[in-house]
Amino acid sequence: MKVLQDSKALRTALSDFRKGDKGIGFVPTMGYLHEGHLSIVRQAKKENRVVIVSIFVNPLQFGPKEDFWRYPRNLVRDKALLEREKTDFLFVPALKQFYGPDFQTVVSVKALSQPLCGITRPAHFTGVCTVVLKLLNNVMPDTLYLGQKDYQQFRVIEQLVKDLDFPVKVRMAPIVRERDGLAMSSRNVLLSSIEREEAAFLYRALQKAEAFVRAGARDAAKIKKMMREELKFIRHGREDYLEIADAATLESVVKLRSGTKILAALAVFFGKTRLIDNTLMTVE
Repeated sequence: MKVLQDSKALRTALSDFRKGDKGIGFVPTMGYLHEGHLSIVRQAKKENRVVIVSIFVNPLQFGPKEDFWRYPRNLVRDKALLEREKTDFLFVPALKQFYGPDFQTVVSVKALSQPLCGITRPAHFTGVCTVVLKLLNNVMPDTLYLGQKDYQQFRVIEQLVKDLDFPVKVRMAPIVRERDGLAMSSRNVLLSSIEREEAAFLYRALQKAEAFVRAGARDAAKIKKMMREELKFIRHGREDYLEIADAATLESVVKLRSGTKILAALAVFFGKTRLIDNTLMTVE
């Protein structure tokens, strides 16, 4: 595995791989890797000739009172995990080089950035769009791989790529969960033991939503009420949002309609640690 910090060096190193039947797959991350990340790397390895992973904790997507400095980091461990997966390139851009002292340009996707996480994190997806576009310009991959756990991020980036005619396919990888259902996240290590135990109720709330929809429930308000019955078991956290939304537009749904794809999504704060989770369902 080649580890590079300089974007020009990365483009030079990748120039020999831009021909052939299989292409270049790219997995952007903020590091502190877990099985969820590694499963995406494996998917990319199966589908591409060469795979690049980036590690960059992006300050633009953190608000002034959010956990940028608390976000877990362990580059030595991450390198070892990626070596084990036979990753071809690791791109670790230096912050001062990536965002120069005169950096002024940002990119945003308007409507998709506003609901769900965008309600309490209004600048978050502008930071996400800006960093992803810069990374895509550096890597120039054929396929970009993102995880379903950050489903809103996936939709925002999918729209960004479409709107700006960027020549890259965007693929979504499924959520990988712990044995008790908690979605794997780099932030999970920040939880206390009691918070970690209670965090499992996020997935149980989503399971309850799935069960109610399969049983024929079509009133979104009633489904959300049943989900909140599970969240009552969380004594050391507070709800940020809980929503039933259209999977394409992310707009809130009132009545579920047969044949539509919906997203049940929620976010919960445990102290300063914010966890998100979701499930996708097709209404029969």
